[in-house]
Amino acid sequence: MDALSSTPLDRRKIRMTMHKGSCLCGAITYELKSEPKAVTHCHCRMCQKQHGAAFATYASIPKSDLTYLSGENLLVSYNSSASIVRKFCGLCGSNIEWVGSEEYPDWVSLTLASLDSPFKPNRVKRVRVESQVCWLQQ
Repeated sequence: MDALSSTPLDRRKIRMTMHKGSCLCGAITYELKSEPKAVTHCHCRMCQKQHGAAFATYASIPKSDLTYLSGENLLVSYNSSASIVRKFCGLCGSNIEWVGSEEYPDWVSLTLASLDSPFKPNRVKRVRVESQVCWLQQ
């Protein structure tokens, strides 16, 4: 094989993109070992309040595929409901993740806007639209 040829293993490495992200102040950094899945715009009141916005956009990955590179000790946790724990930077307040889905206990949902590397989802689902703010134009 010449230098331009590739084996199936090489193609798999090329397809796997390592995504990185951080909080606003940069104290918390992380990387993902898999592509984000199940991207959603959540219109629930908790997401609106936490983000100060009309909705929050999250993507999910297996917990084992999330590695904090720095600042994990700066994450502050808040239980927004019986099972859901939301985490944010204790210095700048950036929302980073939520965990606790009873349906998917081994997954974590990350704020898509905290990614520093480019990621364009194939599909974005809108959830909890019954709580959508009246002033949002779509």
